[in-house]
Amino acid sequence: MKNKSGQVTIFIIIAILIIAGIGAYFILRTTLTKTDIPENIEPIYTTFLTCLEEDTLTGINVLQSQGGYISLPEFEPGSEYMPFSSQLNFLGNPIPYWYYVSGNNIQKEQIPTETEMEQQLESFIEGRINNCNFNSYYDQGFEISLLESEAKATIKDNEVRVKLNANLNISIGNEGILIKDHKITVKSELGDLYDSAKKIYEEEQENLFLEEYAIDILRLYAPVDGVEITCSPFIKNADEIFDELQEAIEVNTLALNTKVDADGYFILDVSVKEEVRFLNSRNWPHSFEVMPSEENLLIANPVGNQPGLGIMGFCYVPYHFVYSMKYPVLVQVYSGDEIFQFPMAVVIQNNNPRQSLNVTAIESVVPELCQYKNSEIEINVVSKQGNPVREAQISYECFGNKCNIGETEAGRLSENFPQCVNGYVIAKAEGFKDSKYLLSTVSPGSLTVIMDQLYNKNIQLKIDGVNYNENAIIYFVSDDFTKTVLYPEQRIVELAEGQYEVHVYIYRDSSISIGETTTEQCMEIPKSGVLGAFGLKEEKCFEIEVPEQIISQALVGGGKQKYYILESELIGFSTIEIDTKSFSVPETIEQLQINHLLFETKGLEIGFR
Repeated sequence: MKNKSGQVTIFIIIAILIIAGIGAYFILRTTLTKTDIPENIEPIYTTFLTCLEEDTLTGINVLQSQGGYISLPEFEPGSEYMPFSSQLNFLGNPIPYWYYVSGNNIQKEQIPTETEMEQQLESFIEGRINNCNFNSYYDQGFEISLLESEAKATIKDNEVRVKLNANLNISIGNEGILIKDHKITVKSELGDLYDSAKKIYEEEQENLFLEEYAIDILRLYAPVDGVEITCSPFIKNADEIFDELQEAIEVNTLALNTKVDADGYFILDVSVKEEVRFLNSRNWPHSFEVMPSEENLLIANPVGNQPGLGIMGFCYVPYHFVYSMKYPVLVQVYSGDEIFQFPMAVVIQNNNPRQSLNVTAIESVVPELCQYKNSEIEINVVSKQGNPVREAQISYECFGNKCNIGETEAGRLSENFPQCVNGYVIAKAEGFKDSKYLLSTVSPGSLTVIMDQLYNKNIQLKIDGVNYNENAIIYFVSDDFTKTVLYPEQRIVELAEGQYEVHVYIYRDSSISIGETTTEQCMEIPKSGVLGAFGLKEEKCFEIEVPEQIISQALVGGGKQKYYILESELIGFSTIEIDTKSFSVPETIEQLQINHLLFETKGLEIGFR
């Protein structure tokens, strides 16, 4: 029994020594990480640190190219009203807007904080570090494993520091090492670039400098308001104006700068040490609108040629057009090879900049008609013949707010509408005149919308019974529908059945001169001093000088006529024939005024063939 007891004791001692040896082995491996790495393992660890550095630099590059994001915020599409989505597609790279207006007209910010950028960089490194390529070392017999990665990133002005807590086991034969803590520092201007980008963004939100430049461009390149001395209408093509505006926006946006040695007008008062570039492209989402307009024409009619205004002695055209513009600007802050970029939306509404957004706000939520749709309405859209109108766009308008509802299928739409008393259902469809019906939606219901079909008709203009192929302006005016034709460039008009008043103006070149005049205008103003405080007034007169003017276009023919156009005429004939009368070519202001009086009395002969 004693011998057996001694043998058990020996086995226990041996087991203890084995366990102690294994523990010493792992303790030795850990100790080695803090003091020295074996020479044959050092290249592997260098490769690992290189992978960590490359992953960090890749993450930094993604942050800089995507406005401070690696994982993008949830995508939000734009709308017909606001063309912006929540991201700008720049050369195939989606960049979240730092400021934009959503499709339902809500102002939004999505500016990442520095902490959020660090967290996204940490997640990026943790997800990629396991892909480090050790294949060449596996071929040499090394065993390498990496477990439990946890990264900590710190963004400084000129560098980014990364600590990675991960169990990296490297062994070959009986030799091995466990390395737990890994640290690298990479040179990067990410922190500085981000700080400068925020300064530019805050300057825009406080002072709206991009909108102010946009208004300057608008007034320089587009007719906004003014007066022209002429007796012919002021007519501009909206598409041509928008093309010129877009080109001007591209060029002038690129000219913006923060350098003190740049052109003074384009210098921004923002203190940043890096280079800054502002970009816009006609290929990015944008929207240009102008009112009043008829289809794609801006038209202002003259004053002074109406009956009873002959005493004025001349004609003039006052015009005032209201524009809304929405387009993105991409801001790039760069130093050396590093570029931090983010987009912002520029919004001009009714010739005015948008309201400045509090830069501390995350989101400005504005209640809107379209957010609350809870009345089920059935809409049936048919033509006058009772046929369903396919693919009609249905919207609902209530007190100036318009909400898109949807599109009919086989002439029918059943959707929830926002609740409103005495709102309007608006139906639009290709080949039909827009229809507008009054409907209260405080409770469920239904509505049948009847749409008038449009027909393309040729126009043949005659003067004194002879075909006329020179310049003229023709208006087809009804209560809710107006068409303008610039003849002879346009010879086709799209009309529906209805009552119209047809106007024809025929102009020719003129050189009638209005001499320089000086008139005196007097008005009562408060007296200066104490007497003015008691409401006493005095008369003060001013001399108003009107310089010499040349009327380059004079009315030489035309007239107007009321005519009810039947649908049978639109279906059965291809051409509208309009015969008007000519006037004598005026050589004086008095003769010009006589022509305008004649216009009011002359009718038109209208027929179909």
